[in-house]
Amino acid sequence: MRIAFFDLDQTLIAVNSARMWIRREVALGHISKSQALRAAAWLVQYELGFASVEEAVGRAIAALAGTRSADIKERTSSFYERQVRPLFRPGALAEVASRRQSADRLVLLTSSSNYMAELVAEELELHGMLCNHLEVDAAGFHTGRTVGPICFGVGKLTHALAEAGRHGVDLSECSFFTDSFADLPVLEQVGRAVAVNPDPRLKRVAKSRGWEVVDWGAP
Repeated sequence: MRIAFFDLDQTLIAVNSARMWIRREVALGHISKSQALRAAAWLVQYELGFASVEEAVGRAIAALAGTRSADIKERTSSFYERQVRPLFRPGALAEVASRRQSADRLVLLTSSSNYMAELVAEELELHGMLCNHLEVDAAGFHTGRTVGPICFGVGKLTHALAEAGRHGVDLSECSFFTDSFADLPVLEQVGRAVAVNPDPRLKRVAKSRGWEVVDWGAP
């Protein structure tokens, strides 16, 4: 068995869903404009692939401490249906179908929350998901921590290695599809590294290393 890992933002879908989420949360009054500006600054760093963003992702998750899990889950579901669901790239849907026919195990590998990852995995009928699983206390409130390591950068590699180990597969037998330079730790370990509509830094690296560079189109 082989595993095909798929990034979400700007890979399977043609946008950064975190940026869209922030705009929506501001519009609905769930976060302040100052909080949104800080989050936007983190997203710029994320898109540039700075290693320091792992800290920023941790801070963003910590900011959820004290919020009710059921509320965030409900808002994520509404957000997904109204704004994210129409944005899957046509090439992404075709590749997922192709990997399924090849009997690969299909796994989402994303820095999104478990609430978003669950919806995407269900939509695409994936076999598994690796994401930032938000920890919830006995009363149903977020603790501001994740269950397991943060799924970003090197943390994504930790999750991917664990998934491969659970199924007795070496990462050299796996593939990874992503747009982001921040995902380099995983790309360097898999047997098939595919840069999907890559950011400028990943595009340069992919070309220098002979990795596939593909355009999955826009919805």
